Amino acid sequence: MMNEDKVYEIIQRWRDTPEEDLKPEDYQRFKDIGAACLSGGDSEQLLKFVQDEKNQGIVKSMGCGLLAPLVDEVVRNEKSHDHCQAAITQLTKICSPRNLLGSIFELTEAIDPGAISDTTLAILPHLQRVLLQLDENQAACVGLALSALQKQLSRLPVPYTQQQEEADEHGLCRCCIALAVFTEPFIERLKKMDEKCKSTTEDDELKAEILKFCMRSLKEPLLEAELNQDRRSTLWLFAVEIMVILPAIKESLSGLLFFSSLRKFPIMDTSLTKDSIACLAYLLFVQLITIDSFPAVFNPVFVLQCNMEHINQLLSSKKESHLLKALALFAKSLEKVEDNSLPVGLLDLMSFYSAPQNLRQVLTDCPIKHLRESGLKVFQLFINKLDAEGKHKFFRCMLKTSHHAGIDSYIVKNIRDHIQLAIKCNANKWFLGMELLPLLELVLSLPQGAETDLLTNMDKIMESLNLLRYLLMRDKELRSNPGLWEELSRIKDGYLKMLRVCIGMSRAYYSAEMKALKEDQKLKAKEAREHARSARLVKAITVKPNKVDHMSPEVQYQVLQSALVTFDLMESLIVRIDEITEEKLGKLH
Repeated sequence: MMNEDKVYEIIQRWRDTPEEDLKPEDYQRFKDIGAACLSGGDSEQLLKFVQDEKNQGIVKSMGCGLLAPLVDEVVRNEKSHDHCQAAITQLTKICSPRNLLGSIFELTEAIDPGAISDTTLAILPHLQRVLLQLDENQAACVGLALSALQKQLSRLPVPYTQQQEEADEHGLCRCCIALAVFTEPFIERLKKMDEKCKSTTEDDELKAEILKFCMRSLKEPLLEAELNQDRRSTLWLFAVEIMVILPAIKESLSGLLFFSSLRKFPIMDTSLTKDSIACLAYLLFVQLITIDSFPAVFNPVFVLQCNMEHINQLLSSKKESHLLKALALFAKSLEKVEDNSLPVGLLDLMSFYSAPQNLRQVLTDCPIKHLRESGLKVFQLFINKLDAEGKHKFFRCMLKTSHHAGIDSYIVKNIRDHIQLAIKCNANKWFLGMELLPLLELVLSLPQGAETDLLTNMDKIMESLNLLRYLLMRDKELRSNPGLWEELSRIKDGYLKMLRVCIGMSRAYYSAEMKALKEDQKLKAKEAREHARSARLVKAITVKPNKVDHMSPEVQYQVLQSALVTFDLMESLIVRIDEITEEKLGKLH
């Protein structure tokens, strides 16, 4: 380190040197001297230097180089915090705003991953002051600053639980609130210009940059966060700030949600826009943030129709936070729609096809139990809102596309409930007339014919047999529809015939496997042979939710025995159906 006399000599030379004659090595040496002063614990001395009237020329020319070491010292050393902050404030008063901006952007790009939040909080007030000093291109610079800071903040994990958010270990919550405060003077400028009707091209550009900030905030962190209006957390308050900013800059919420006014900003990423608008819909209709200022002229069916795009966007994600918001938004959008009122024509819209299909995937593939449970409630709520023809079409679509016995059995149970309701009211051709037959043909069928895996399809088969038994017991109502009973009898006979063949083949196969397993146990075959046998056994029978591969012989025996009991249960239902058929024929004769 240079001695004080040498430093004084260099500083004196700089005082006498015009700015245009300063060399790159002079800038670097000035920065090194400042950094050395800070590392030596002399932050107060550095502050006096930048405030000294005799040094204003040097500071104006080369002071930007001190910004990085000063911010680093603020983050690293709490003792010198006040001196360093005062020094940075002095730099913002003396140095060229454009030069300072360049230094701040360089600093932002090179933020230490472990100090993102502390660095952000340290520079935000000074960055705001510098931007407000700009005479031209202020909007573009505000946009660059917000984008750079949000890019760094996106590296921080979003707190998901209440405990994580309260702890705010990584400082994301504090930074979000600080960003909202940072934007305030720029939003105020837009509001004043709008009041005076003096909006300029620069104002329009600033509005676009603030809108982009809001859209990025909606996607991250708000889309990832757990928000609850009963718990006014920091991120919930940040969500309120974002929802207040949008109308403040004259961005209509209904326009953003329903009429895609974002299209006038083509430089925004499409996926960012879709996720952001979906989060906006969630905040408005589920969290009810600024709902009082939302126009009441939109009827519930129109709101649902528009929200289906956003619901589908969120349901297509695999993230728990996205799926939670999708299910909540779906449920809220359906709640205000009258039961049995959604017209069948809506099902021709892509979003009304895709959203239920994505919801089905949540029900069948999602490993998180509470999401599956919530999803099933929403699934039933959607069914309840469809009109009779809509339910009929939706059931047909699901039976053709679900390829999942659990979903199919749930649909079959719904069909039975609606047939029962139609018989009671005697006024629904879709579940009592000839239109019922296409549904019954899908219900009373085996996907692979005689080779259908009965265990995998057990849920649907048992529900289908129960439906068939119910229909035969209500033959009086069904016979009153010309042609319906005859077609039902034809479908029934074909289904039961194929099912008997399938049960016979399956019973023979599983009985043979049980016999072979007993023989293997009796002979106490070698371990290698038992392993080979286990690998071949039952061709990996699916047993919810596991498979019999690698099971012990005792467990394998129980599985096989359970399968035979299932076949007995199916046969008992078939026998009962035959008995009911004979009883009804006897009464007719």
